[in-house]
Amino acid sequence: MMEYSDEARKYLTEACEGDPPDVYLDPLGIPTGGYGHTKGLTKDDVGNFVFPSQADVWLKQDIQESVDAVNKYCTVKLSQHQFDALVDFAFNCGAGNLEHSTLLKKVNDQDFAGADEEFGRWVNGGGHRLPGLVKRRALEAAWFNTGD
Repeated sequence: MMEYSDEARKYLTEACEGDPPDVYLDPLGIPTGGYGHTKGLTKDDVGNFVFPSQADVWLKQDIQESVDAVNKYCTVKLSQHQFDALVDFAFNCGAGNLEHSTLLKKVNDQDFAGADEEFGRWVNGGGHRLPGLVKRRALEAAWFNTGD
């Protein structure tokens, strides 16, 4: 079983999610707090302050769900940077989306060049191309390939 690296947590997940001090609505209108945490938050929570310690607890829980999913669904040996990129993808897009994605199929077929191209297909939210997702998928693809 692989674990998510501290480097990836810092330079992928935390950098892409940011740590806003309040619960806010994401571009799709989903109440979000800390580093992209959504579970259990409602629109009534919007504007509530999130303590850094709470944001960290949520992040650890949410990342662990993604780590478990990548360990479960990937049937081939991965490098640490490939694993990290897939964990961040699952964290952001959801484990179910990873499970049923062409990205995962290509990874499991060891078509890593093809997998690299698949990251860029996951850049829409609410039917619109979102610049933040374009940037994040490019970072994940780069991390997948080289660890940078």
